[in-house]
Amino acid sequence: MRCSEDGCDRDAAVELHIPWAENRVVCAPHARVLGRQDGVVADPFPDSGADLLDE
Repeated sequence: MRCSEDGCDRDAAVELHIPWAENRVVCAPHARVLGRQDGVVADPFPDSGADLLDE
């Protein structure tokens, strides 16, 4: 599954639960940024551990 952010071709690693919009699946870099908004809960996929680490 690919990141849902426009122009991003990374694999999705996290589902963001967003109270004011539909949930989104995003890559780790987008999750780090978007997950800082109040009320957003980042839920990593169980098999995405390697994608969450910086290279």
